[in-house]
Amino acid sequence: MKKRIIIIVCVFFNLSLYAQKDTTKKQTVDIVSSYKPTLRPAIKTNLSGSQLSTDTTKLIRPYSIPAQNLFYGYQPISLKPLALQTDTLQSLGATQYFKIGAGNLSTPYVDAAISLGDGTTSLINVYGNYISSKGKIKNQNYSQLSLKGAGSYFLPQNELYGSLAYNRNQYFLYGYDHNLLDYNKEEVSQQFNNIAIKVGVRNTVENNLGIQYNPSIAIDFFSNKEKLSETNIKVNLPAEKAINESIALKVEGGIDFTKYKTKNGQPQNISISNNIAQLAPSIGYHHQSIKLNGGFKAAWNNGNFDLLPNVTGEFSLQGQSIIFQAGWVGSYIKNSYQNISNVNPYIETMTSQQNTKMNEIFGGIKSSFGKHLSFSAKASFINYKDYQFYLNDTAALSDGKSFVLSNEAKLNHVKIHGDISYINKDKFTVSAGINFNGYTGMKINEKAWNTLPMELTSSLRWYASQKLLIKADGYLFAGGYYIEKNNVSKAANGGIDLGIGTEYTINSRFHAFIDVNNIFGNSYERWHNYPVYGLNVLVGVIARF
Repeated sequence: MKKRIIIIVCVFFNLSLYAQKDTTKKQTVDIVSSYKPTLRPAIKTNLSGSQLSTDTTKLIRPYSIPAQNLFYGYQPISLKPLALQTDTLQSLGATQYFKIGAGNLSTPYVDAAISLGDGTTSLINVYGNYISSKGKIKNQNYSQLSLKGAGSYFLPQNELYGSLAYNRNQYFLYGYDHNLLDYNKEEVSQQFNNIAIKVGVRNTVENNLGIQYNPSIAIDFFSNKEKLSETNIKVNLPAEKAINESIALKVEGGIDFTKYKTKNGQPQNISISNNIAQLAPSIGYHHQSIKLNGGFKAAWNNGNFDLLPNVTGEFSLQGQSIIFQAGWVGSYIKNSYQNISNVNPYIETMTSQQNTKMNEIFGGIKSSFGKHLSFSAKASFINYKDYQFYLNDTAALSDGKSFVLSNEAKLNHVKIHGDISYINKDKFTVSAGINFNGYTGMKINEKAWNTLPMELTSSLRWYASQKLLIKADGYLFAGGYYIEKNNVSKAANGGIDLGIGTEYTINSRFHAFIDVNNIFGNSYERWHNYPVYGLNVLVGVIARF
């Protein structure tokens, strides 16, 4: 009891002490510790999973890479009086070069090219070459000069392009009887001059309408030394609209004007207008292994309307590099003096121009074996209307040195073509092509004058080392028929022309070359009375900069 009283007294005594107020100092707040708020650490859940078992299965799927072979239409090379082969400057990677050489037939040779521009906003290429030779026969001379400049200017969505070229090809009509006649060079000169201008525009980016276009106009001023002049104007208006990934609509319109005039007045001057206009709408379908194109060509040949077929198709076997092709197409061959003289430079002045209508039905196959070997074969049946044969001028007062045209109203032509090539990257390439031709149905001409029943061409390019290129080219043909005075028909002999050459890299800027053409020295005739040169050698250097 006494202890309880003492505890109660102490408690009241303490309370009275806290109740007293200290008046000796001002009222303040004493902070005895700072407060720092903190978040309670989050509780992390530890996850532990069982280890995945190792996948020991191995999937093997078929993986096939098709052979990267190029298919191309092999065209026989044109046979010139001096069969110099195409050089290999492109394979040397030269965009600016100078090539000079000399040969045994008093042959100077110069070839040069230069490229300007950045290739992004503009690009200009300038080319030039000259060659001439003198044979063993009097007036067996020729020379060729070619100058050309081509350029492009690139807009955001279009490319403006154009070119200007000048060509002068001089031949001499040496196909006369040299035992009876004696002409100087001026009397037998056949000089062709041509100024060619071309401009066009094409879109490089698909426009809002999805139409691809490439209109162009080309003008040629062609003339024969003091004898005739011919102006050719070609307007081409192609356009294409893709409907979807498989179907596309195409239309191509074109006009080809020709104005031909003679100036020598023998026996009188001639003025000819020769015009062709065409409109060719078509629809194309391309899906997987099928490629089809169906349409027609509406053509006006000097005002005469004709409807021509334009149907082609290709079909490839699934998973195999075999392509079957077939078609039925028609077209007109413009027989202007410029086009005719490109085939036969010994042609006489023309007194009329008749264009050739052509209808062709064909079928063929293209394929490849492995990664390097490819071939193609094609058979065609062609029907011509107003076909032009080249005949020696056998008129009584003629000296026989020129050729004239003989029109065949209707002609059937069976043509079989085949080619094969082996390409091993850029190290080794060999190719060969062959054509068989047969002509029937002639009513006006007894034979298919100066046509070739068979042509065989071949080419080889082999980089034996990084510095040495070996090349070879061959041409073989079977002779047709030609006509002599008094309408005597004779079979022409065939010919073979084999050329070999080599190029050696001296350093990064200079290369040496040698070409030996017609190594057998054959004096064959592609055109009757005009034997070609025999063995000819050309040696020179190439400078790149």
